[in-house]
Amino acid sequence: MESLKQKLKKNWFFFIISIVIFFLDRVSKIYIIDFFLDQKIDTFYINPYLNFVLIWNTGMAFGVLQTDSIFYHFLSAFIFCIIIFLFIWLVSSISKFEKISISLILGGAIGNLYDRIVFNAVPDFIDLHYLDYHWFVFNVSDIIITVGVILLLLKDIFSKKNV
Repeated sequence: MESLKQKLKKNWFFFIISIVIFFLDRVSKIYIIDFFLDQKIDTFYINPYLNFVLIWNTGMAFGVLQTDSIFYHFLSAFIFCIIIFLFIWLVSSISKFEKISISLILGGAIGNLYDRIVFNAVPDFIDLHYLDYHWFVFNVSDIIITVGVILLLLKDIFSKKNV
């Protein structure tokens, strides 16, 4: 039976992926927060379909369940539990594809949890839109988490077809 130390050593590359994702997210958020504070603007127009706008999200992904009540702390604790689950799943997983997918989700989740702890909210800033229809405002972690989840779903869909 493999010890935890051996599992951690065997999965160092996947932890590096999570750490890189976390730092990419941090850099993007720090840059955007500083930019908006320096420029004193509400919206930075990129093109007719993309804006940067700084929104402080106290809810879940894409601003769902916005709250400033005790529910926020329960939600943060729940996210912490999910991160622990992802960590365990990563070290016990066999497939490299699955490990990479979980690493993406883990890095993004840690990035957003960090913001919840430090700022009591997650800075979201990417605003995709078409005419007057705006998608939810999101951040780099949200993108990476979504990519990781899609990869896991695709793996599951295609592996069940072969059964």
